[in-house]
Amino acid sequence: MKLRAFGEWERQELLFVSLPHENTDWRPYLDEILDSYEKLVKAVCAYEKLVLICPDEKILNRFKKFKNCEFLQIDTNDTWVRDYGMIDVQNGDEILSYDFKFNAWGGKFQSSKDDGVNAKIAKILKTNLKQIDFILEGGSIEFNGDGVLLTTKECLLNENRNKAFSKEQIEQKLSEFFGLKKIIWLENGFIKGDDTDSHIDTLARFIAPDTIAYASCDDKDDEHFIPLQKMRQELEKTGFKLVALPLPKAKFYEGKRLACTYANFIFINDALIVPTYDDNNDKIVLERLAAALPDRKIIGVNSLVFVRQNGSLHCSSQNRFLRDKI
Repeated sequence: MKLRAFGEWERQELLFVSLPHENTDWRPYLDEILDSYEKLVKAVCAYEKLVLICPDEKILNRFKKFKNCEFLQIDTNDTWVRDYGMIDVQNGDEILSYDFKFNAWGGKFQSSKDDGVNAKIAKILKTNLKQIDFILEGGSIEFNGDGVLLTTKECLLNENRNKAFSKEQIEQKLSEFFGLKKIIWLENGFIKGDDTDSHIDTLARFIAPDTIAYASCDDKDDEHFIPLQKMRQELEKTGFKLVALPLPKAKFYEGKRLACTYANFIFINDALIVPTYDDNNDKIVLERLAAALPDRKIIGVNSLVFVRQNGSLHCSSQNRFLRDKI
């Protein structure tokens, strides 16, 4: 069977979201982040189904006021289901879901519960799940739906993931997993406050088979200016159309710069959910994405609380693609 990785704009069955609870790092401001998750869920459920995951029944009950939601009481370490959630691929006329190993971005945090979530979901949803002995996070890979993978060397070649494998071996494995024709490795670019070793979903994203939207910086005094300029130069050599998403001005919480990036958007059916940060660039970015994606509703969701824990909207979700029609 021929394998193919999906572009995230393709039709989806549902969106997985893993909710914060008392036993996560969200505890000091749990109500604030749950308020933010309510805004995300409200935006999504008008367009497609959600499956909400949380060990705390009271928190799940808080979200039962929303339509189009299913609830799974499963224990987790944290909320970043993009990185530990199952990853769908087209396998001929069927969809296969991969369960990669998850070690919390190179062993930075506890991850045993998150690493076991997919097996529990698959049993409940009767998913064709294939477990793979290879560390890979969903936020570290980006596909154009036509055999091209975009990623960063900082993450996928980091010794804290798959140090036993060479770059060539990793390329071979990725090509086999996802039916790839080409891998684009970015060497430049970072977002201050990100602790994923430069996940591609903070930096550059396919929004169409021929188009990449990317984080840019117009402020010469900002520490991102030179690295993101170098990343843009790399992207210009790929031959893809480009849409610049200028970073917001620096935002801080308790003295720490927050990892604000507009590239961490979520494709859902007929819409695009975009993180916003109470910044003048919010409007600019939403307008640029609306111009680039005229057939989609562009919806901003404030993400200033999400980024207190170094992630944003895309990190908080994982797509499940439509099983009925391939």
